[in-house]
Amino acid sequence: MGRHGGRAGLHGRLSTSTRTREGALMIIDAHHHLWQPERGYQWLDEPGLDAIRRPFTPADLTAELAAAGVDRTVLVEGGRCHTDEAADFLGHAADTPAIAGVVAWIDVAAPDVPATIERYRGLRGGDLLVGLRAQVQGEADPDYLDRPEVRRGLAEIGAAGLVFDLVIRADQLPSAARAARAVPQLRFVLDHLGKPRIDEGEEGLRRWREPFTALAANPNVTCKLSGMVTEAGPDWSCDALRPFVAVAVDAFGPDRLMFGSDWPVCLLAADYPAVLAALREALPPLSPPQLREIFAGTATRTYGLADDARRPPA
Repeated sequence: MGRHGGRAGLHGRLSTSTRTREGALMIIDAHHHLWQPERGYQWLDEPGLDAIRRPFTPADLTAELAAAGVDRTVLVEGGRCHTDEAADFLGHAADTPAIAGVVAWIDVAAPDVPATIERYRGLRGGDLLVGLRAQVQGEADPDYLDRPEVRRGLAEIGAAGLVFDLVIRADQLPSAARAARAVPQLRFVLDHLGKPRIDEGEEGLRRWREPFTALAANPNVTCKLSGMVTEAGPDWSCDALRPFVAVAVDAFGPDRLMFGSDWPVCLLAADYPAVLAALREALPPLSPPQLREIFAGTATRTYGLADDARRPPA
């Protein structure tokens, strides 16, 4: 598939593939970001990120959702340090009917995890806090999730009834599996399939498959079909994504998988409608109920989102 011609073809099939096959079912994007680069986003200064080195706002988001036919989202904090963004994001969720929940940043190893959760819940929109995330991928230690202070924080998140999003590297998958076994009361969500090296093809698949499947053996773990186009590189194709998606469907099943765009990070490789269409193209043949799980049901259950298709405007 050509880089531009292939994406244009996928974009053109969106209305006749995803939307028709799924009928009137709402689509939930379980993973997107908003940011102001000056607020703790030093990683945006890295080379090659010009396309996303700018503010992304709720107004930008709602325009993208309308273009892609997506109804609801989960807003995930993308910073790598404490920037007090949670207050802004929960406020955005309170004001933006399409944002059904917020996954906020936390230092999972800190001694004040319960106090931080209580503070977040006391903010405007705090009832829309559905999960927490730490930038574990930035920890050099592949066994970071085995540390006692981290395990304590994970248990406290579970006791609070929240989800923990795992943004990890592929070499951290084994420690994630151990953490999931050690803290069975906590619901874990694996972001971006654990970031396999899709750009390395068969070799990337070989190294990733076994630890990924081992993590999937834990029933308290679900997985986002997200972040794949950026891991596949600038010349990605659906053929490159397909074997990784097939492993995920086999390991987790549709009822533990959910769609995530990873917008605006995805803009490094593809626009929003193309990302959605690419997943639909890369999935193996599935029944309408199975598609409903991936595109809405799993996210709704995992994050405890309201059953109503759309909250009334604020």
